Amino acid sequence: MALTSKITTHNPAWPQRYEADKLLLALAFGDELVAMHHVGSTAVPQLAAKPEIDVLIEVSEHRNEAARDEVLLTLGYVRGSDLSQGHHFYRRNVGEVRTHKIHICRCGHQSVIQMLTFRDLLRNDSLLRQRYQDLKIELEATNTGGMAEYLEKKGPFIIAALLEVDNRRR
Repeated sequence: MALTSKITTHNPAWPQRYEADKLLLALAFGDELVAMHHVGSTAVPQLAAKPEIDVLIEVSEHRNEAARDEVLLTLGYVRGSDLSQGHHFYRRNVGEVRTHKIHICRCGHQSVIQMLTFRDLLRNDSLLRQRYQDLKIELEATNTGGMAEYLEKKGPFIIAALLEVDNRRR
């Protein structure tokens, strides 16, 4: 079973793709929008990634979800299953190719902290970035169970990196 797209070398145009959608996405949230961030591997220079732009949107509350879903649908985004309590997920495909993912969480949600911390770790630690890239390429090459398997097998690496940061802060 294939991943949603193939891992490719870093493309310097990825941040521009994020910026291109940022203003349109903001319209779907009105006054509940707190912040918007480019996260995931496409937000990390020099890191190979699936060319899918990950957007993290922080909201003050999850209000007017039905109206939000309608606006996002007009922009090509389909709501998926919630990834955890209060962590809403949307995806946009062009044909059969995944191009964007949106994570919507209340400000301060644990997912917000984890995604921003891990992104910044990868941006600032070239050794960690290389190890993560090597793992992703290996997982893609050996994957038989699709995205669920890929995410499950990346999880321990991400958790270990976040725990190391947490231990340093104590």
